[in-house]
Amino acid sequence: MASYKELIVWQKSYQLTLLIYKASKNFPKEETFNLVSQIRRSALSLPSNIAEGNYRGSKKEHLQFLRISFASGAELETQLLLSKDLKYIEEKEYNVIYSLLSEVMKILNAMIKNLSSKV
Repeated sequence: MASYKELIVWQKSYQLTLLIYKASKNFPKEETFNLVSQIRRSALSLPSNIAEGNYRGSKKEHLQFLRISFASGAELETQLLLSKDLKYIEEKEYNVIYSLLSEVMKILNAMIKNLSSKV
């Protein structure tokens, strides 16, 4: 079994999480326990669930954790859009982050479809 760290989707989602943490440092202080906390949890859930699913004992469990990661990506997409519309993230930074998130979501979707056919 390959390490989750070798998976492109994990590497990209990890980079995405780093970008989210960096971007959310500049959010207003009143958002610390609201949007900052939520957007960071959603971002962190992506690579964390990919890693955990990779080491689960069955394809069914692996699939479940990929789906959780995918759902966290959908949450993150909404939170990113809100952050941009509230002007907490500049358009250019949003585009970079959103592009990487879209790439991760496409890879996850393909992995979910592939694994679903084998369960």
